[in-house]
Amino acid sequence: MQSSKLRSALLSSIRCSLTLCIGTFCVPGFALANDPSTTADHTVTTDNNAPSNETNDASGTDSAKKKIKDLQGVHVVAPRTTEETARLTQQNAPNLINIRTGDEIRALPDVNTAEAVRRIPGISLETDEGEGRYVNIRGFDADLNSTTYAGVRLLPTNNASPFGGYRGVALDSIPIGFIGAVEVTKSNLPSQDAEALGGTIEVLPKTAPDEQGPFLEGDVGGGYEELRGTKVTDYSFTGGGRFGALSIALTASSHVDSRGIDDVEPAYFNDSAHPYQAVNDIEQRDYELHRRRHGYAVDVDYQPDDHNDWYFRAFEAGYTEDYRRQFFDVFPDGNTTVLPNGSLQDTLTSATAITKSLRDEQETSKERFYMLGGKNDLGNTTIDYHVAYVNGTYKKPYDYNSTFTYNSPSQPAAGQITYSPTGPGHVPVYTITGAPGYLDPSNYTLSGINNSTAYNFDREMTYAVNSSTPVNWGSFSDESLNFGVSIRRRHKETTAQPYNVATTALPLTAVASGGNETYYDGIYQNGVDIMPGALQRIFGYGTIGPGEILSSQQQYLNSHEDIYAGYGEYTATYGNLGILGGVRYEETRDHSNAFSTGTDAAGNQFSTPTSTQHSYSNFFPSLQFRYQLESDTILRAAYSSTIGRPGFNQSNPALIVDLGSGIVTTGNPALKPATANSFDFSFEKYLPEGGILSAGIFDKEISNYIAPIQLTQSFANSLFPGNSQPLRVFTYKNIGSSYARGLELNWNQQFLFLPGWLNGFGAGANYTWVDSRFEIRPGEYSLLPSTSKNTWNASVFYKRSGLALTLAAYSTSADLFSIGNDRTSDVYNATRTSMDFSASYEFPENWSIYFDAKNLLNTPHAFYQGTPDRPIQREFYGITYLAGVRFQF
Repeated sequence: MQSSKLRSALLSSIRCSLTLCIGTFCVPGFALANDPSTTADHTVTTDNNAPSNETNDASGTDSAKKKIKDLQGVHVVAPRTTEETARLTQQNAPNLINIRTGDEIRALPDVNTAEAVRRIPGISLETDEGEGRYVNIRGFDADLNSTTYAGVRLLPTNNASPFGGYRGVALDSIPIGFIGAVEVTKSNLPSQDAEALGGTIEVLPKTAPDEQGPFLEGDVGGGYEELRGTKVTDYSFTGGGRFGALSIALTASSHVDSRGIDDVEPAYFNDSAHPYQAVNDIEQRDYELHRRRHGYAVDVDYQPDDHNDWYFRAFEAGYTEDYRRQFFDVFPDGNTTVLPNGSLQDTLTSATAITKSLRDEQETSKERFYMLGGKNDLGNTTIDYHVAYVNGTYKKPYDYNSTFTYNSPSQPAAGQITYSPTGPGHVPVYTITGAPGYLDPSNYTLSGINNSTAYNFDREMTYAVNSSTPVNWGSFSDESLNFGVSIRRRHKETTAQPYNVATTALPLTAVASGGNETYYDGIYQNGVDIMPGALQRIFGYGTIGPGEILSSQQQYLNSHEDIYAGYGEYTATYGNLGILGGVRYEETRDHSNAFSTGTDAAGNQFSTPTSTQHSYSNFFPSLQFRYQLESDTILRAAYSSTIGRPGFNQSNPALIVDLGSGIVTTGNPALKPATANSFDFSFEKYLPEGGILSAGIFDKEISNYIAPIQLTQSFANSLFPGNSQPLRVFTYKNIGSSYARGLELNWNQQFLFLPGWLNGFGAGANYTWVDSRFEIRPGEYSLLPSTSKNTWNASVFYKRSGLALTLAAYSTSADLFSIGNDRTSDVYNATRTSMDFSASYEFPENWSIYFDAKNLLNTPHAFYQGTPDRPIQREFYGITYLAGVRFQF
């Protein structure tokens, strides 16, 4: 259940007076149709002063669907935004958008915003720790997409984006109970921020209905995660109301779980001297995670009359996670032989051939948002404006890592491992001989321990003013001129502090917990657990020495990025043809501070502050057409242009130098931003009960795509005294032209033509095919990083007399995750297919009950190196069962 109302805008969804220049811009001439079949759940209204210039639709027979001249007055009210309303909004938008309402999201057991968005065509999902985290749009990774809330850009809370750009927003920090709807923009408007190479994900807030008086809705439930037998608690509440000219909506949401993860991560020699499947490490990981996700929001609106409106919005969302990871590692020596049966054999004679480890860590990711704005009619011109502050933070108060090494009296001896890639997903299954008691904790001694902290923030102030003025220049109707200016001032800082912890020859038995654990469906033995917190109590927090200071400086980055923007936009209709054209200008100014650090040829450590600054400007034209063939059938053709600025880490001026290995790691401050010219063509037919049948093609032509590279470079002796040899440099560069092209198909329909109770059945499916290309290495080409060539969703459902049943599947093909020296060392996120089930029953008196089963296929999260038969990570989580009640008053 949710409380929502849509306030116009080209992106129109849930009511919010959003700024024109960042994605929710009110455009006359592209009306939200008023469908009387849905008035039981919502009402479409216009401002009382809006002109009543209404015309029949193209067919002339459906007079209920009308064009409304003043879209700034259109909004949907009442506690629920229906699927029909979302489809009508999508149908009448001037550009390509997709919307999922809160009710659609809650029809499946998606627990965060990333998982909810994956059901939309053109979207693929990157998961971590058993949940969706990053969203890729049409083959572009999360660093190249935009995420906004109420039209204002959100910022990352965690820098661990897939390709080191430090720009991708991890959507697992936003619970679904906190949001009213989500919307994806695929063809950008001049009124929207241009930094959306793939597209924009808009999170729309919950707001109060227009009806006078209070309301309350909520969801209270819990569940069970089968892999470790742990519980889940979940709730969300939204309450408030409209009282005269004032409305208020308050939202609180929480989701708490204690997920277990079974994981194995082999590592391969990856050279010509060893067999292709030869491993140099088999790492078994047994995770215990306790995550506490929350979201709080307030939306206040004051509208004394039809010509003036002021609002305040704020939220905080994020999570705190206690992270316990028990390791068991086997390190073969590299004396690999292939046995006649195809198995591989290696020796285990190294003094560190077998180890037990624990990572004991806590982290908090949090997003805070404050927005104050208004909208006023000044004669024929409407202006809207806002100021907003966004702050994404990541805090890690401790990260304790300890290792115990197997040291049996007979070690080193004739230890031996025999293995073959015959486990699930080709993980290695092995036996160990000649290492007596390797599971006995009395044969392990503490050999290493360290601790670290981190604090990152990403802050931005946004200021925006926009105007919309109707004009009448000729035979066109619903003409409007729209202008806006905005300023975004961003400050990003990353800091980390490692600590040196003195060790003693402590036996594992002193901190052991439990007995030998067999996990991963009985394939692996992990030995005893290392007790979380015990080593901290014994050894303390640690100290900071010269090496820790140097390491901290290597991880430091302080960046400022200011963006000054302005746009002009013209809209009009000519019969059944809607036209939108305009241009956006953005000027970017940035400067960064970091350290160049390393070790010189004499073994001396050095550290030198370094900084860089740049400025550049870009124009972003757009021309988009919408033609209404019939009242429910739309043709679209769109040209738009966007930008992907260099990632903060990609342009980091820091140098990290290791002359002993001849390696330099650095960003490239001279990087240019990537830009794209995008072309979209689509056919859309809208069906009853929020159904749709659509097909579209797209082509994004990209200039200056940014990719990681390796090169050999000579440096002046003054920079690295005593070194005269060229060094191997890991950095980034702009590559030549690249592209992403594809096809999107979408169908969703309830079978109302069937007789009797059978008309409750329905089905839906969407499919996206993407073909992209960039030069991954000189003369060698690949799909863009994070491009899945094939992605699909499919569902069957039944909705009748309060009963709703849904079975949904999602699948996406493998995508490039990291770039190596050659094809055999590239890392891919493997193909994954998942399935979920949801059932609910709505009682007549404002109550409903639900039952969900999430991850029915126990889909593993897997990565492979080179080819699928060389997995480097394969983890699984089991099924999660959820049940609860929902209410609305």
